[in-house]
Amino acid sequence: MMRVHIVDPSAFTLPYDHALSAALAGVGADVELITSGFAYGDAPRPDGYTVRELFYRHARGAAGSRTRLAGKLVEHVPDMLRYRDVARSADVVHFQWLAVQAVDRYLLPRRPTVLTAHDLLPREPRPGQLRFQRRLYDAVDAVVVHSQYGRRLLVGELGVDAAKVHVIPHGAFNHLAVQPGELPLPDELAAVRSPVVLFFGLLRPYKGLDVLLDAWRGVDGAELWIVGRPRMPIEPLRARAPASVRFVPRYVSDAELPAFFHRADVVVLPYSRTERFDQSGVLATALAFGKPAVVSDVGGFGEVAATGAARLVPPDDRAALRDALARLLGDPREREGLARGALAAASGPYSWREAARQTLALYRELVG
Repeated sequence: MMRVHIVDPSAFTLPYDHALSAALAGVGADVELITSGFAYGDAPRPDGYTVRELFYRHARGAAGSRTRLAGKLVEHVPDMLRYRDVARSADVVHFQWLAVQAVDRYLLPRRPTVLTAHDLLPREPRPGQLRFQRRLYDAVDAVVVHSQYGRRLLVGELGVDAAKVHVIPHGAFNHLAVQPGELPLPDELAAVRSPVVLFFGLLRPYKGLDVLLDAWRGVDGAELWIVGRPRMPIEPLRARAPASVRFVPRYVSDAELPAFFHRADVVVLPYSRTERFDQSGVLATALAFGKPAVVSDVGGFGEVAATGAARLVPPDDRAALRDALARLLGDPREREGLARGALAAASGPYSWREAARQTLALYRELVG
């Protein structure tokens, strides 16, 4: 049995870590998730795999605070060195994130090593970070991307060895749609009777919220909900938002998430033009819930839309976004068609079983 370590030191992509680990276990791998304590709430219950929290065990401070970040930086190198010893028990080590690229390439375990490029390039790069990330790609044995777009960028523009770049789609987060103990919407949202368009996820500059708010001014008879933890100042967004926009600017737990997606009539991902972006966990969630989506033509979004699972619009085009949202809200038949496409994608090419099958084949190729 293949012994696999899925490694996410900072628990940056916890739903992804869980889904991949469970799916790999489901196709016969012996999987251990190596990570740290999740500072924002409860972690998903392991499903066929084990969890070991080896990183940042002494970090203190609130989630996302400078105090906590400083503590993690102090512990990072010792923890990576400690993990090198632990990694001897694995046949393959699969990192999901390596956040200190300047040193991480020197700290990799002496095992076949895979890195998933969740960010093809740094989204908000610090000086030298792009150069260090490029070198990290050279240091690992294989790089997983989630779209053909991602492969073209790494191979064609960064010059990463084509033989080591593998396209494995991002699976739909079905476990979020079927979990027990779901929580209801807050009372003020539960009372809404009009159609709802949902923007969900971290609020960051590249996600096109300013474009979305401008486009929303031409949409009537519906509400826009902007839900997620801010990673940017949001007062300017509030100031330009029409009255039909509601903000829920905080972390939303897995138990709360289903109520927002069940309520949404349309999910919108109006991301701005960027070459750094590959695929989205929010879109993977919309697929799992069978929600029609309007998405910008960035990264790998167009590949998902080509399956019939989403409506594609040009990035940063307010008029096109407004028209797409208004059309979907006014056309139940088109929404139903996209919903069927989303569910078909979630159970087919964007299923975790398919992702696990391809991932396990990659591991076997590396082990030989």
